Amino acid sequence: MVTHSEELLELRTAVRADLALLAAGDRIVIACSGGADSIALAYALSLEAPKMALALSAVTIDHGLQENSAEVASACATFLSTLNIPTEIINVVVGTQGGLEAAARDARYGALAAHAKSVGAVAVYLAHSLDDQAESVLLGLARGSGPRSIAGMSGVSGIYRRPALGIRRTCLRSVAESLGHIFDDPMNVDTHFLRVKIRTQLIPALDEALGGGVPQALARTALLIQDDLAALDALAGEHFAQNPDLEVARLSAQPKAVRTRVLRLALLGAGLDGGLLTYEHLDRGDQLLVDWHGQGEISLPGGLSLARKSGRLILSPLGVGKP
Repeated sequence: MVTHSEELLELRTAVRADLALLAAGDRIVIACSGGADSIALAYALSLEAPKMALALSAVTIDHGLQENSAEVASACATFLSTLNIPTEIINVVVGTQGGLEAAARDARYGALAAHAKSVGAVAVYLAHSLDDQAESVLLGLARGSGPRSIAGMSGVSGIYRRPALGIRRTCLRSVAESLGHIFDDPMNVDTHFLRVKIRTQLIPALDEALGGGVPQALARTALLIQDDLAALDALAGEHFAQNPDLEVARLSAQPKAVRTRVLRLALLGAGLDGGLLTYEHLDRGDQLLVDWHGQGEISLPGGLSLARKSGRLILSPLGVGKP
């Protein structure tokens, strides 16, 4: 069992700083797959959480996507027991909507949220690393869906916390290897998945071509974009609070980045599914503000429409008010 190393010290320092934001007596959960990253984080949490009077447990999600998935989950739980971390194994059914990766992620996060609620946990710890962040930035860039998609993952997002987001994957693996417990998920090297292609092909090629430091640069870019997004979101929130009726004269005076965010807030507030809202929807809505030439209503997902009437933008069921 590891007693000390530079890699473990780096990880424990990051974990300690994050745990310090919680209150004594809080219950926390580590999501552990049995892979190197989550095993390393679980170990660091097992060392630091008791010092802060935090109740630590683990959950292992069995997606059932591999023949030996039950054995892997059981082995993970057995190993975590040696760290005095009680573990629950949860089986999920992975659908097909959005592709296997997205469906597995949706099933996993749904199970994690339900488990956290059932045990009264204030936080679920995830072992995403700096390298995962770099991959997320490139995935978002490939999708071309705006700055939010290349902002990567947040260190804290609701109940989810990622204390290792600034730490290299090699560091986490070193800690896990020193513990003598390594499981390599075959899906992590299956190049049928875009993230795996980015991990095993694109990033190494970029790193070689650009002289190194690409993962760190991508992760740093994500942090910078997150700061910018937070500022723009705050400005949009302030404007929407002062102009909930979407008066054209007031909203059109704002920069486009604020205008489209205000529109998004209004549409989400009206119950529109944010996952169905595209750049094209928001851009056409913005044209009602700054490129108005009498155009009709804009069709939106969910049978809704957006139209300009009497100096305001009006959201209503599609077709309402048409002659």
